[in-house]
Amino acid sequence: MHQETHINSSNFVRDVIIGMSDGLTVPFALTAGLSGVLDTNHLIIVSGLSEIAAGCISMGLGGFLAGQTEVEHYDSELKREYEEVEKVPETERQEVEAIFIDMGVDKELSKQVTLQISQDKHKWVDFMMRFELGLDKPDKDRAIKSALTIAFSYLAGGFIPLFPYLVTSNNQQGFYFSCIITVIALLIFGYFKSKVTGQPLLKGTLKVALTGIAAAVAAYALAKMVS
Repeated sequence: MHQETHINSSNFVRDVIIGMSDGLTVPFALTAGLSGVLDTNHLIIVSGLSEIAAGCISMGLGGFLAGQTEVEHYDSELKREYEEVEKVPETERQEVEAIFIDMGVDKELSKQVTLQISQDKHKWVDFMMRFELGLDKPDKDRAIKSALTIAFSYLAGGFIPLFPYLVTSNNQQGFYFSCIITVIALLIFGYFKSKVTGQPLLKGTLKVALTGIAAAVAAYALAKMVS
C-alpha cells in the first residue's frame, strides 16, 4: 500500500511538472512576442486564451496516451509472464533463482525461496514483473488522471503570464507586469522542481527561469524584427 501510494504521488508530481513547465513557458513566449507587434490587449488576450486551450488539450491528450500506453505495456508483459510460467516453468524458476543470487542470497537458500514463491502462480508472476522487468502495476485510471493533471497544470501555468493583460489598460503595462510575475513564478517553480527532482537548487532554479526568459526574449525580438 505504501509503495502504491508513493508511485501514484510520484506520477502526480511528474505530471504537474510537465504541465506547469510548458504552461509557464509557451504562453509567456507567445504573449511577449505579440506584445512586440500589437498595440492593444484584446488580440493578445484572445490569442493567449486560444493557445492555452489548445495547449491544455494537446498536453492532456499526450498525457492520456502515455498513461494508456503504460497500462497496455504492463498488461502485455503480464500476459507473457503468465504464459511463460505455464510453458517453461523451470526456466522461470532459474530466472528467479538468479535474481536472488544477484541480490547476494546464497545458492541453496535461493533455491528454497524460489521453490516457495513458485507454489503460488500469481505471486510468482508478480515477482517476475517487479524484479525481472522492473514494472509495478499501474493505476488503471492512470491515463485519465495524467491527462487531467497535465491539462490543469498547463492551464494554471498559462494564466500567470496572461493575467496582467486582463487587468491593465495597454499592452506595454501588461507586458511589463507579465514579465515580472512570470519570472517570479518561474523562479518559484524552478525551486520546487529542483527540490522534487533532487537537482542543485540554485542551478535548477536558474535553469527553469532562464529557459522561460530566453523563450520570451526570442519571441519578442523575432516579432520586432518581422514587424
